[in-house]
Amino acid sequence: MKHKGNSAELRRLGTEKANTASADLDRKSALEIARIINREDAKVAAAVKRGLPQIAQAIDLIAAALSQGGRLIYVGTGTSGRIAALDAVECPPTFDVDPHTVQFIIAGGARALGAAVEANEDSRPLGRKEIARKKPTKKDVVVGIAASGRTPFTIAAIQYARTHGAKTVAVVCNPKSPLGKAAHVAIVAEVGAEVVAGSTRMKAGTAQKMILNMISTGAMTRLGHVYGNLMVNVRPRNQKLVERGVGIVEKAAGLDRRVARKLLAAAGGRVAVAMVMAKAGVSGVRAAAALKESQGQVRRAITLAKHG
Repeated sequence: MKHKGNSAELRRLGTEKANTASADLDRKSALEIARIINREDAKVAAAVKRGLPQIAQAIDLIAAALSQGGRLIYVGTGTSGRIAALDAVECPPTFDVDPHTVQFIIAGGARALGAAVEANEDSRPLGRKEIARKKPTKKDVVVGIAASGRTPFTIAAIQYARTHGAKTVAVVCNPKSPLGKAAHVAIVAEVGAEVVAGSTRMKAGTAQKMILNMISTGAMTRLGHVYGNLMVNVRPRNQKLVERGVGIVEKAAGLDRRVARKLLAAAGGRVAVAMVMAKAGVSGVRAAAALKESQGQVRRAITLAKHG
């Protein structure tokens, strides 16, 4: 993932500097290379930890938006855009939310998911055009991701979204960045110099992946799409997920595996429905109605089914 712009400014960025820990990397053995990368990767979680207060702010903003029918929209280019896409497309199968709820924009469109289309990241007009297509409103949260914090496409998209009332979040790996300043909330993970200088698909990309996992999982958990620490809204669409669903019902409802399997079948394969049936002692029809009334919040649905 390259960053365009003034070369002197780029050289000052922590993510662009040469890493002394990996000097003469090309002379190292395979095991030495792996050890160096592993030691550098170990620094990422600590860098992300320093941004936890801002990550919590983002979780609350997103949960509030989604509870009102709004959307979470990620925007990124290159590696950042691909990581955004990964998190967005995993939300529906993990939490059983509508694909419309969590969306992504990547510079260059779907073609950029499998090939480098890096020229587009320099275009502010394209950034505005792509976010304008989503018609952001005050109900939405738009999250811009860029290691440098200087990507014109992403900055323009965040500025457009903000002027149209959306709450905005920046996920960056350098402090005091233009993207961070453009957003309501700036999440900064200063991971420092990469093992291969400037290759922000490495530590910076890992930090971005961790942060996006946190904010989407945190928001979905706050919205009740997780019961305890279980994926109770997972939709079993293949054999692996069926077995996972049986295990969730078995564990959370305190049933043996045979009974859990029968209950899940009676619930039409819907883990959340089976959970409410088991915990509230109600029929599948009543469980489904309680889930609809509670907007998919399993714990609240159990209470509603018991006392409704």
